[in-house]
Amino acid sequence: MIQGLKAEELLKVGKLYKDKTDFNQALPYLIQASDLFLQENKFEEFLESQNVIIRIYAETGEQEKIENIKESLQDLVLKNNFELSPKTFYVLGLCASYKHQNSIAKEYFTKSLNLALQKNSKKDICYAIFGIANTYAKEEKYNEALKEIYNIKVFFQVIDLPELEIFIKIFNGNVLRKLERYNEALEIYWLAFEEVKKNKDLFNYISILYSIGLAYRDKGDHHMAKIYLNLALSSMDKENLKVFHSIVENTLEEISGNQSVNFDIIFNKDKKYISEKSKGEIDFKNQFILLDLLKLFMTTPGQVYSKEEIVNKIWQQNYDPRVHDNKLYVTIKRLRRLIEPENEKPKYLFRAKNGYYFNKDVKVLLS
Repeated sequence: MIQGLKAEELLKVGKLYKDKTDFNQALPYLIQASDLFLQENKFEEFLESQNVIIRIYAETGEQEKIENIKESLQDLVLKNNFELSPKTFYVLGLCASYKHQNSIAKEYFTKSLNLALQKNSKKDICYAIFGIANTYAKEEKYNEALKEIYNIKVFFQVIDLPELEIFIKIFNGNVLRKLERYNEALEIYWLAFEEVKKNKDLFNYISILYSIGLAYRDKGDHHMAKIYLNLALSSMDKENLKVFHSIVENTLEEISGNQSVNFDIIFNKDKKYISEKSKGEIDFKNQFILLDLLKLFMTTPGQVYSKEEIVNKIWQQNYDPRVHDNKLYVTIKRLRRLIEPENEKPKYLFRAKNGYYFNKDVKVLLS
């Protein structure tokens, strides 16, 4: 135990470190706060601390730890000694979202919203709607996401949620950018930037700089894009923000046009363009199953996918070993034949005890 501090104090200190992106310092405080809140049956506070911990694990790329949190929460719910509150389902939704389980996430966020409406908890309603909006955006249903953002803004007229308001502004800008409404997006980013300067949240500060850089990139103004992306890169601690640092670095390298030199493998999802460092451009010849499989692995390098998960995600079927074992073996073999420089010495796609995973140590560009 961190000596002399109550759970509420531990949470406050942990959040301060998190806002400074000092995750290594933040986690001991947050984990201890979470344990104490659970011991004291303060479930809402427990879930709040879990929420912050999940965000840190997402930024540091520790997907397995997020899955562990999700499983422990589900165990608490099943044992009937845990409060089924709107925030319970919201946190479960966050776990699923960070694990790229979009349909499951939406189910949890919808349950959170229904409970929040029953309890007339405006704060929980706002967070649940934000979760639903986020799932719409991941499904590329951007107009639906904007409608949910509008619903949240109505609540902001009667409730003060400064942290969520900043999230919403950044998210709103990101959705507008996807809709190619770049000037509107930039206006919202600057509004968020002014608010972040007041509360000195370094992570959101970096996120806004990155988003502004992407807006300029998508507008075709690569000079301005590089200015803001370099500002974001120079503002972050590489050790604490490994995933984010890599994303910004890759984006800068992509803009600079040095793709073939700097990456082992490149996958442009929109143009269906795949290039491997030693093999050059790879022609998949409309083999959409192989493209989907490669996208799944490259999106989450290092994550092991079981046979059941692969069959469910790629073929949208329930796993049956009699039907799928050979099909999966052949499909993996075909994918390896296309992308691996040496078939006998895999560089990218590896088999684990309970599934397959993409090598997290190679340098990939997914755009």
